[in-house]
Amino acid sequence: MQQNKPFPRVLTIAGSDSGGGAGIQADLKTFGALGAYGASVVTAVTAQNTLGVQGVHAVPADMVAAQCESVLGDIRMDAVKIGMLPDVATIETVAQALRKYPVPFMVLDPVLVATSGDSLALENTVDAICGQLLPLADVVTPNLNELAQLSGNAPAQDEAEMLAQGQQLLQKGAKAVLLKGGHWADSAQARDWLVQRNSEPQCFVNSRIATANTHGTGCTLASAIAALYPHRRNLNFAVAAAKSYLHGAIAAGQYWKVGSGHGPLAHFWRTVRD
Repeated sequence: MQQNKPFPRVLTIAGSDSGGGAGIQADLKTFGALGAYGASVVTAVTAQNTLGVQGVHAVPADMVAAQCESVLGDIRMDAVKIGMLPDVATIETVAQALRKYPVPFMVLDPVLVATSGDSLALENTVDAICGQLLPLADVVTPNLNELAQLSGNAPAQDEAEMLAQGQQLLQKGAKAVLLKGGHWADSAQARDWLVQRNSEPQCFVNSRIATANTHGTGCTLASAIAALYPHRRNLNFAVAAAKSYLHGAIAAGQYWKVGSGHGPLAHFWRTVRD
């Protein structure tokens, strides 16, 4: 098959989800569903299913560095999506690799995990993300808890507080922040806000879908933005198109029965036929 235009090459740097619903597995499914070539750097191996995370093993930083060197030194990447980075050494390693091999577009989905359970370890991780990766990212996609940790606040209780915390991340060096309001279950709508420097906040609205199959939504949204941005190189377009794709994946996935807890999305909903 001959293509009229090149397909995007997108790298995910994230943890592996043994249950297949989130992390590296969700990222690669999303890339494939949206017509992008996906490559990966595994930062952690998790024992995980629809009920939760039972264990986390961080990949040594030198192996993360070797993966980055192998992939970025050979394959020209159009975009990169960064997910779970389990410790400061890994954050610094990834930042160093991306400074050595700049990628045109970077999405940072700050999955904040302290493998030791130590609050100080988490604090150091947050400081490292803000200092090392926030200035490199073109857009950051935190959920409400991650937004609070990165901005140094309690979790936002309404959209006004959420927008204020987003502005704080811009002041810390972020170029753009996608504020995800889907965690407020008392609303009939899922309202996300994109805040950027020198620009008015833009709201993206979808209807809320009543389903427990929401595992991997954050990974999927961030990966979709990374896969879609190279087509037009317009962040607003990429966010809107990614939101539309995610909404369809949630809608189709609500009828799945995978596991006993929060099931996965239907990443290939556009190609599956009854």
